[in-house]
Amino acid sequence: MKRVASLTLPSLSIDRLRRIDRKLRPATQPEPSPLVTSLRSGQQVVIAAACSQSRSLGLYPGMALTQARALVPGLDIRPAEPEADAAFLKRLGLFAASRWTPRAALSGEDGLWLDLSGVSHLFGGERRMCQRILRFCSHLGFDARIAVAGTTGAAHALARFGRDSISLCSNGHEAEAIAPLPPAALRLDDHALASARRFGIETIGELIGMPRGPLARRFGASLLTRLDQALGRSEEPFEPIVLQEQPQATLRFLEPISSAEAIEQVLADLAALLVERLERLGLGVRQVALICDRIDGDEQKLVIGTVGATRDGRHLRHLLGMKVEAIEPGFGIEAMHLVASRCEPLKAQQIGGAEHDADLPPLIDRIASRIGSSHVFRCSAVESDVPERSVRRVPALNRTEAWPREWPRPVRLLHRPEPVDKVIAGLPDQPPVRFSWRGKTHRIRKADGPERIFGEWWKRIGETEAVRDYFQVEDDSGARFWLFRKGDGVDGRTGDLSWYVHGVFA
Repeated sequence: MKRVASLTLPSLSIDRLRRIDRKLRPATQPEPSPLVTSLRSGQQVVIAAACSQSRSLGLYPGMALTQARALVPGLDIRPAEPEADAAFLKRLGLFAASRWTPRAALSGEDGLWLDLSGVSHLFGGERRMCQRILRFCSHLGFDARIAVAGTTGAAHALARFGRDSISLCSNGHEAEAIAPLPPAALRLDDHALASARRFGIETIGELIGMPRGPLARRFGASLLTRLDQALGRSEEPFEPIVLQEQPQATLRFLEPISSAEAIEQVLADLAALLVERLERLGLGVRQVALICDRIDGDEQKLVIGTVGATRDGRHLRHLLGMKVEAIEPGFGIEAMHLVASRCEPLKAQQIGGAEHDADLPPLIDRIASRIGSSHVFRCSAVESDVPERSVRRVPALNRTEAWPREWPRPVRLLHRPEPVDKVIAGLPDQPPVRFSWRGKTHRIRKADGPERIFGEWWKRIGETEAVRDYFQVEDDSGARFWLFRKGDGVDGRTGDLSWYVHGVFA
């Protein structure tokens, strides 16, 4: 029995923008501004999508942007990104094809079709499966609606024009389910919809009850086609999203192998075969999985990664060779597979000339394979006043953001500020004269400050009144420290006047 689900994301572009930019999320703003996206249509700029607050104020997709600005002053307008929306929808379709059903297809610009025939019982039935899908979309930050019916047309109509977020329609009852819905639910063109309004037709039920001959003459053959597809009288093409097969190379052996020399030779052959396939596909590998099938039925898997896309066979052989000692052949290995589990497009590049930079990725890959990829990174600045939040780790080849030069920062910033004791300092804004840290007493010879840093109240409620006064100090031995005191020395709500060391200068 055929069962098709239609999943729609009515605010796809708005929700995607809010997912990217935290400042646009309603939870971060007591009264968020109405948000719309715009694009050029002909000679004018119109609204492409509108949030629920904007729609409640009378704005709708297709409205001229000048009219929207006149109706709602202070309207937050962002450029529409249809390519990014389509890319996200395709990724969601690929996820659905790998987790929910083997057959998923794009449904317009804001939804998916999911073939649930024979799979819904694996999730506890259709309703529980639909609830699970909606929870997943909500976790991603997207409003969603879903409907299940025996035809794609009926499921599409109920998902977009039905009353409930989850609509289930039994096979053979599609006509009753979609009868109260407007003609637009049939995905008709503008000419057919204009004709329906001109004749006073407000529901699909009125179209179902009319003779087919007059329907074709008044509204065109497209209306009959859509009506038959929704009622199950004719089939609708369903073009599923096909998961791209991962490039891989496989070698099976007449006799099991177990020696390190034999394994190294097989790894070299596998790398050559994989590079050949990657060249044909125009891809570079970012992650490779080595799978060894042992004769005792056990399977051993090793994974290596690269900092950039590559199909350099020599480099891959070197990285794989470093993993030979980790392979446990047991009583012997009867087959080995090399799978490119993560790939990226990689075009041919010219590597000669004086302007060619040193090839760092192979060096970084070799270091990471020995000490772990988590230990090879760069530090990049983050826009935050609180020092411990102003830096983050990024991959070794990623671009980094520079720190502002207004105030010098220590070379070594402690992961967490460490408390100091036996501090002697005058209030309200005098630097310390002496302090003890890690069992050693330091007498201050020179000091500079204070630099006042306030808490980020928009991130944490406990920092609404928080204040820190930072000092750069140098002791009598020449060691330089970055100290701060909690509180401004006047108002007790700003801090308890405790002292901490937060960094060490060179």
